[in-house]
Amino acid sequence: MTQLERRIGVPGAIAIGLGAMIGAGLFFVWAPAAAIAGPWLPAAVAIAAAIAVLNALSTAQLAMEHPVSGGAYAYGRAEVGERVGFTAGWMFLTGKTASAAAIAVIAGQHLWPEHAAWVGAAAIAVLAALNMLGVRVTAWVSSGVVAIVVVVVLVALGWAATGGEPTLTETAAAHPASGPAPVLTAAGMLFFAFAGYARMATLGEEVREPRRTLPIAIVLGLGIVLALYAAVGWATSARLGAGLPSSATPLADLVGDPALHSVVLGAGALASLGSLMGILAGLSRTGLAMARERDLPGPLSTIAARTRTPVVAEAATAIAAIAAALLLPAGSLVAFSSTCVLTYYAVAHVSAIRMRRHGRVRMWLPAWLPLAGAAACLLVVLTLPWQGVLAAAAWLALGLAARSVLRR
Repeated sequence: MTQLERRIGVPGAIAIGLGAMIGAGLFFVWAPAAAIAGPWLPAAVAIAAAIAVLNALSTAQLAMEHPVSGGAYAYGRAEVGERVGFTAGWMFLTGKTASAAAIAVIAGQHLWPEHAAWVGAAAIAVLAALNMLGVRVTAWVSSGVVAIVVVVVLVALGWAATGGEPTLTETAAAHPASGPAPVLTAAGMLFFAFAGYARMATLGEEVREPRRTLPIAIVLGLGIVLALYAAVGWATSARLGAGLPSSATPLADLVGDPALHSVVLGAGALASLGSLMGILAGLSRTGLAMARERDLPGPLSTIAARTRTPVVAEAATAIAAIAAALLLPAGSLVAFSSTCVLTYYAVAHVSAIRMRRHGRVRMWLPAWLPLAGAAACLLVVLTLPWQGVLAAAAWLALGLAARSVLRR
């Protein structure tokens, strides 16, 4: 069996997207971003949000024309060429595997800090097994996680807004930005938290009425998340102040009450697990699409007859993510993931530009939008830590070389 089944409607697609976006980034990314941007953190949040909007709109336009699994991998192949499509798929698989590992470790830091990596590895194994039960299970679990996490986050924001004392009392030296580069670097780190809407596009073969469902789910899901992230960014900056860069759990540190603080820590772990489940689902569908085109080994395209899920691809991505969680630190994984995923979205923008030039469909996006999106993605990539950028470039070169050899 080689085809997936269309089982998900608009609510399910939104739930999967929200589950991917309202995750580890909401609870973790504010501290490293504040350490880079200092008092310019709100500007970094605004830049990351603007790039996310550009990416989401181009993705929505492409998903209407190409309602298949694979996201920008499929779009790049169809609109630009096989090598460009492979670049998008390879970078997505690499970046999101690193992201999955980082999110798993962050969940472990909330649950059992002394053994965070092993807790994360176990979480990856369990959630991959749940994904193998079917995409409806993924949607149901995502819906439940999102509902619980949003309620807890709103309670924490209410605590901060009414003047409740935070847990974090010690202060750290501020890190003022010395120019635009630190702000762009922080925006690249923050983008790690916004990128979950790609999960909806990679599930294009499993949603009903994809030309209607995907654009609605992507735009509405991102709108909800942008409002929530703006509120959390304001609260953590205003209430934790100069101590924000030193916080390992910024959102939980907003709350001084010990019992409620523990509840927010638990919600952070739950949100991380929910986003991890969505990421693993998106990875397996991209691996499935690439295997169908012989860009990855053929067995990865195997689909279980009963559950209609790509079980081999799911298992393979879980194994890779477990290895990364056990071997690499979460901070390095976030920087590397942002580099890869921004490259992936740059390919999506180029695909949207080419689709307009091909003239096969009526474009509802203005012509400048994908151009601006591609430029913004590449600009932010150039400001990320050079080690992560260099590692991503080397990994892409290795992937292209391996593909060329295998094709021959």
